[in-house]
Amino acid sequence: MKVAVQWQENMTFIGTPDSGFSVQMDADSSFGGTNQGVRPMEMIALGLAGCTAMDVISILQKKRQQVTQFEVRVNAPRSAEHPKVFTRALITYLVTGKNVDESALLRSIELAATKYCPAQLMLTQVFPMELHYEIYEEIGDGMRHLTCQGIWQELPLE
Repeated sequence: MKVAVQWQENMTFIGTPDSGFSVQMDADSSFGGTNQGVRPMEMIALGLAGCTAMDVISILQKKRQQVTQFEVRVNAPRSAEHPKVFTRALITYLVTGKNVDESALLRSIELAATKYCPAQLMLTQVFPMELHYEIYEEIGDGMRHLTCQGIWQELPLE
């Protein structure tokens, strides 16, 4: 993989990866930026969320689960001192659908975490992750109700 960032002004950069989809990055004004883009550390957290989300939804679709909404949230606290690295991550998978099978979701999370998501597998080597899930039954008119929730497992540093 190749990426490049090109400086625009102040702390604003345009990043372009192999795919060609550019993204603007910036810092807030306290760090010399103009608050006009995503922060680099946010990009790492977004990459983690996007990677595991794509793998989990792909596996759920192959398992013929009727998912109507899917969201992955990552809460990744950072150390107080520089370089302010991530110290851990809580990943929460929120699945809404019709009769979504808990065991299918658990297997999908497991495969993403242990086999398919390179961002998750790589970052697990750096900080621990805890994987939570919530399954909601869609009841119509944008309404849903929680049917189950749990924790897959914490992936410790190896």
